[in-house]
Amino acid sequence: MKVSKLSETVDIWEHPEAKELYMIVGWRQWADAGSISSGLPKYLVKQLKARQIGAIRPNGFYLFQFPGTHDLVRPIVKFEQGMPLSLDAPRNELYYAGNEQRGLLILIGDEPHLNAEQYVSAILSIAKTYGVKRTIGLGGVYGEMPYDKERFVSAIYSQSHMQNEIERLAVNLSDYQGGASIGSYICQRASEQELEFISFYAFVPTYDFSNFTEIGNSIRIENDYMAWYGIMRRINFMLKLDFDFSDLDKKRKRLIRVIESKLDELDRASPQLDLRQYLANLSDSFTETTFEPLDDVWEEEFRRLFDDDPADA
Repeated sequence: MKVSKLSETVDIWEHPEAKELYMIVGWRQWADAGSISSGLPKYLVKQLKARQIGAIRPNGFYLFQFPGTHDLVRPIVKFEQGMPLSLDAPRNELYYAGNEQRGLLILIGDEPHLNAEQYVSAILSIAKTYGVKRTIGLGGVYGEMPYDKERFVSAIYSQSHMQNEIERLAVNLSDYQGGASIGSYICQRASEQELEFISFYAFVPTYDFSNFTEIGNSIRIENDYMAWYGIMRRINFMLKLDFDFSDLDKKRKRLIRVIESKLDELDRASPQLDLRQYLANLSDSFTETTFEPLDDVWEEEFRRLFDDDPADA
């Protein structure tokens, strides 16, 4: 395998040559509620049968340890009978799926501890070198919201001309101020370099029951397939990817059934907490924002017209 250096930190061993190229980036990171940033890109790699074509070298981006802590940031090593089997160290792997016309790069990485500027430059160098038309970042944050409603999605973007297009995606344009995620860091640098970047942040349900010892501290969704489904519908519409949603649709429906079963179990164990009423109140106060792209609306309308065709009666 011949490896070429795209930059001081990026190795590439296969160069994508699609005429129209996009990139999705996600990380094991701070803003990773529902595994939106780490799990969804990994899922896409599997579903699209993407192959690894490159990597960002970890040199200088990660700490080995914090003084006074045991294994907060240390790589995880596994031995058997004294022999090393694996070392789970930080990594940033670049995958590719597509054809001569349209292609998709997918970066699955670890948010850097150090040298964020150099790390972001490495990602943007990939976009610039291969003429990526748009890069999409992913993130998730926890919030108190109904588990069976469409997830609330916010967005940030790097170029002003993108606003009208993004507003069609049923997202909230973020006014966030505070500590930067890796996605927001990239967004700023992409803006300065006149590159198109958008990052979606979905809110993932969490319920705080720390006052009720019968239940425990909280309930959280580790892999929020509802959020994955909502974000991918927006990406699919925006990039015209023709993504097959059948598997993800099954996963999100099963997630709802699993949560409902868990809530039934908790309700039977602690009826005095009145969990169902709590969730009903939460649902009543929640304003659901649904994403109904025009193409889907027309498709459903045509299907209804044909289904109601008198000639079929």
